[in-house]
Formats: sequence, structure tokens, C-alpha cells
Amino acid sequence: MKKFVLFIVIALTAMVSCISRHDKKIIQRKKPSHKIQYVKQDGGKWCSKNKENNKFIKIVTAVNRADFEHLALMDSILVPDVLDGDVAFYLPFPLSVSSIEEIDKLILFSYAAQSFGAFENGELVYTGATSMGRKNDPTPTGLYFTNWKAEQSTSSFNDEWDLRWNFNIENKLGIGWHQYDMPGYPASHSCLRLLEADARYLYNWADQWVLNKDAVKVKGTAVIIFGKYDFDGAKPWLKLVKDPHALDITEKEIKEIVKPYFAAIIADQEKKKKPQQNK
Repeated sequence: MKKFVLFIVIALTAMVSCISRHDKKIIQRKKPSHKIQYVKQDGGKWCSKNKENNKFIKIVTAVNRADFEHLALMDSILVPDVLDGDVAFYLPFPLSVSSIEEIDKLILFSYAAQSFGAFENGELVYTGATSMGRKNDPTPTGLYFTNWKAEQSTSSFNDEWDLRWNFNIENKLGIGWHQYDMPGYPASHSCLRLLEADARYLYNWADQWVLNKDAVKVKGTAVIIFGKYDFDGAKPWLKLVKDPHALDITEKEIKEIVKPYFAAIIADQEKKKKPQQNK
């Protein structure tokens, strides 16, 4: 009888494990055909030669944290010697993080690397470059949740600035991510600038808050901004010329970054799963 009970327990455990793996998002990515090396090239010449190649442009703009217009004005840009892989292989976030598998959705913004990663149950589903707060107007770090969004809005800092795909994460301070000029370094007034395709993806992917008579009943998607940028040093991605993995963010680092906020994120996530309490 004991053997039979043990067999049932093992079988049920295996079944739950299989279900969990089945439900987990599987991301299909094409690896670069060989080990990536980075070289410096003239920005104007490279852009002129590759202006019709959207795949190359997507990778090189991400690597240089710059939009195509600014890329073309640069005397020197960083170009991978192989451009046939998914953009995730050219940016620092790991493809999978087991310590955050319990978190349904999480966006991480690295100040040091000027890049972001969007995760679903520990799997990287999207990644890209960002231009965060400049030295005099730094983006505050810590845990946030997405609030409201607007396809187009006006900046609270300057009413002549139009912000596309704007998603607020700090309502009182007016901080959020949106599409705007990406010059290849932190240049914003505290917000998180993104390339248009990236801003549009996160706009559709992240969740808005749920309000009830102006009170927040359920928060949106968790966002963690972490790290520091060396404003007095060279652009950190230039280190990739000597070491293609110089900016890599490890699973262990992400575990430590998320650890102080993990309980709060899970608590809010559980609240989302109780719709009867959110009406």
C-alpha cells in the first residue's frame, strides 16, 4: 500500500511539472552563426550602406543605444561582425532566469547598460535599448508598477514635446517610458526613452492599473530600475570591442536585484487573480 501511495505521489508530481513546463512560454530565437565580435565603423557610411536592411538596423541601433537618425551622424559606431542572430544575443539580459519564474510579468531597466528586458515567468520575451535620465535629471531607481498609458501625450516638462506610446510608471513625478530621440547616451529628463518599435511593444504588452473611484485597486506590471551609469566615463558598450560579454547581466545578479521586491510583486500578482475583490 505504501509503495502504491508513493507511486501516486510521484506520478502527480511529474504531472504538475509537465503542466508547468507546458504552460511556460517558449521563445524561438536564432543564434548568431558564429561568436560575436564588435568593431568600430563610421556611422554615416554604415547607415548609407544598410539603410534598407531593417534587421541589421534593429541590431545596430540597439547595440549603440541610438535611433537611426543619430546613428548616421556618429563618426564611430559599434557594429557586430555577425548580424544574423536575434537581437537578444546582442544585449546583456539572460534568456532565462529561474528565480523569477513565479512572476507573471516583469520589466527590468539597467541604468548601467542602458537596456531593458521584459520577462514572462522567467523567460525573456523582449529586450531593447533605452536612453534614461541624464546626469542632472537621473531616473530614480527601485520598484514601480505601470499605471496609465496613452498612444500620444504631451510632456509635462515641455509642452512642445510629443510622446508616443507613453506608459506612466510614476504618476506624481510623471515618469514613464515612451518613444523619443535616442542619441546614444542617457539624455532624458528622468523618463525612459525607447525606440518606436520597442515602445509600441511594451505599450501593448504591459498591464494598466485598475482604478475604483480614483483609488488604485490593482497595480499594473512590475518594473524595476536598477544600477548606476558612469556619466564621466566612456560609453559602457564600447567595452564590447575587447570583451563581447563585458555588459552581461547574470541570472545571479537578477536574483539579487529582484529579491528585495519579490514579496511585494507576488502579493500584488495574487491580488490580480481575485477579480471579485477588484470590482
